[in-house]
Amino acid sequence: MTARKRVGWDHYFMNIARQAASRSTCDRKFVGAVIVRDRTILSTGYNGSIRGMPHCDEVGHDLENSHCVATIHAEANAILQAAKNGVNISGSEIYTTASPCWNCFKLIANAGIRRIYYGEFYRDEKSIRIAAQIGIELIHLSPEEGAP
Repeated sequence: MTARKRVGWDHYFMNIARQAASRSTCDRKFVGAVIVRDRTILSTGYNGSIRGMPHCDEVGHDLENSHCVATIHAEANAILQAAKNGVNISGSEIYTTASPCWNCFKLIANAGIRRIYYGEFYRDEKSIRIAAQIGIELIHLSPEEGAP
């Protein structure tokens, strides 16, 4: 009997972030995030409109400087979900399908998240520089062979 190879923890959580991204409602960028501590999922998020507002994929985008400002980013939504549900995320780590923008990075840092795993690099070099200064690990997680 041949033992099947189990996916490692980092790729497991990144795969869940990818699944969360499938719920995104802004078709300009599908992003998902998962906040984890001690190999336990604390919160998830995806980019989408303010609760009760129409979604970009239904009514179009609200663009400012070529960015859609109608959506709340996945990382922010994951932090907000934790806060809404009274979940302490200090000392946790976040898995996100794209590296955080500067605004999300600031939220992550002030929420006490100590490690950021990201899939694709997304625009912002400033986060990388500041992460090193304040002791937050920012780790590019390459796709695993055969990953979904």
